[in-house]
Amino acid sequence: MDSAAVQPAISTPRGGSIEPPLGTVVAVRGGVVDVRFTPGQLPAIHNALEVLWDEPLPLVLEVEAALDECTVRTVALQETQGLARHASVRDTGAPLAVPVGEALLGRLIDVLGRPGDGLGPIAADAPRRVIHQAPLPLSKRRAAVEVFETGIKVIDLLAPLALGSKAAMFGGAGVGKTVLVMELIHVMAETYKGISVFAGVGERSREGHELLLDMHDSGMLSNSALVFGQMNEPSGARWRTPLTALTIAEYFRDEQQRNVLLLMDNVFRFVQAGAEVSGLLGRLPSRVGYQPTLASEVAAVQERIACAEHASVTAIEAVYVPADDFTDPAVTTIAAHLDSRIMLSRALAAEGMYPAIDPLASQSVLLDPLVVGAAHCDLARDVREAIARYRELQDIIALLGINELSVEDRRLVGRARRLQRFLTQPFAVTQAFTGKPGRQVTLADTLKGCRAILDGVGDDWPESAFFMAGNLDDVRSRVAK
Repeated sequence: MDSAAVQPAISTPRGGSIEPPLGTVVAVRGGVVDVRFTPGQLPAIHNALEVLWDEPLPLVLEVEAALDECTVRTVALQETQGLARHASVRDTGAPLAVPVGEALLGRLIDVLGRPGDGLGPIAADAPRRVIHQAPLPLSKRRAAVEVFETGIKVIDLLAPLALGSKAAMFGGAGVGKTVLVMELIHVMAETYKGISVFAGVGERSREGHELLLDMHDSGMLSNSALVFGQMNEPSGARWRTPLTALTIAEYFRDEQQRNVLLLMDNVFRFVQAGAEVSGLLGRLPSRVGYQPTLASEVAAVQERIACAEHASVTAIEAVYVPADDFTDPAVTTIAAHLDSRIMLSRALAAEGMYPAIDPLASQSVLLDPLVVGAAHCDLARDVREAIARYRELQDIIALLGINELSVEDRRLVGRARRLQRFLTQPFAVTQAFTGKPGRQVTLADTLKGCRAILDGVGDDWPESAFFMAGNLDDVRSRVAK
């Protein structure tokens, strides 16, 4: 590993001094702390500072701006309650470094790499990497074309994912983003036997506890590393949590050449934390009150997710959409970096059509004949056309009744409704709530089933037989009963 990636015990000697530069806290405003150093010993931007106070562990700060030749403005990565002016501050001489590697599997840590699962300290000999890393150069990347089968019918058909690609699920509150993320962790552990790194950004403590218990009970925890910056933590901790998770994922990809599934829930909370930090730092807000550095902050995270020569980091992100407004600047900025966009619909969720993925709004750059084949692309187009035509006719059906439609339109509406129900399925992670065992469906079965429905197989079968089923054989067995 590059020695530059390891955090030194003290800073690089300056002016022949063997002691790390010491500063003094001169102002504390919530999560922002101003520190004064002697002239000529100013820490670099992004350097980690340690406040030597009367708590058992030092308080970690990150330098964000230089106010003058001897004062820096920093963001605290922990609570600053109890911090007073004139406290001594030590410059570590490098950005924050966190433990990486095998020692992190099965563990839950915070943004600083400190354990939060009560299982004791992280192994002292674990390698460490700084959280600020440059993106992989283009010469060391390869195109992401190996399709990542999720076993979720609507995703595999209409918004396919690839190993090494970036995908996000957009939706308002309560439409099923977290459930989809947890199901994809389950798929990665069961099907691909890969490593999962989960970044919980600004999530509730209850959700983190439930995720930890679920992964432990299902046996998935041993191949996963969890990084949490929860809702009750300072904005600085939530802001840097994705970088800690990315650093762990990159180590497995680059040093061990293992495929990694990186899951982030919720990326909007990362943007929100950045807006809070920006306000505390005194920057003027931009559109809709977001930080002026919104685009560069999102890019700093998204550009590090890439497919290397021998292994890849595949990112699946949940993105909260405020007030269901898909034109929100945060949502559009995040969407610009993605290969697959999975849109969740409140209308489908209200009808009980889970997963509530909108088949018309969801899209993927991988839905290309050169990647998935011409037959798959043609089928996806036919499915979308059938559902779009059904939506056009819904107002007429509501006003006049379905019998007022032509014979051809009635046939198309029946097939579109069966398709909508066929694209629902039970998840393994919801079995405790629904009582239905989870079903994963292969891509071949998904394509075969959708083509059969469009060709009229099942026109005489009840629509209820298609709801929450697996493949077409499951539907056929229900009809036989």
